Amino acid sequence: MPVIKLDEFKTKEIRLARWAKALAHPARVAILRTLSRRSACVCGEIVEVLPLAQATVSQHLKELKEAGLVTGTVEGPSSCYCLNSETITEVANEFDKLFDEMKSGCTTTSCATKARKG
Repeated sequence: MPVIKLDEFKTKEIRLARWAKALAHPARVAILRTLSRRSACVCGEIVEVLPLAQATVSQHLKELKEAGLVTGTVEGPSSCYCLNSETITEVANEFDKLFDEMKSGCTTTSCATKARKG
C-alpha cells in the first residue's frame, strides 16, 4: 500500500482537502444547513430533523468539529453546536480562489479539446 506523504504538500492543499472531506457526506451538509438556520443547536434537535440515529449524528458532528467548521460545548447530557463563522468564511474564500484558478485554466485549448482532435 502506498504511503501518503502529506508533509510534501502545502498547508493550503492539506486544509482544503480536510474541509472537502468533511463536506463530502450529505449528512454533514444537512447538519451545516440546519445549524446555519439557527444561532446554536442542541444535538438532539439536529437528530430530530435528520433521518439518522443520535450516535451517527454525533459522529458527523465530531468530523465537522475536527475540521473546524463547527464549534460545540458539552454541558451534562446536552451538547450545543454552532457554525464556526471564522472558518466558514475562510473555507468559502479558499474554495473561491481554487475554483477561480481552475476556471482560468479552462480554455478552449484545454486537454479535452486536444484529446478530441488527437
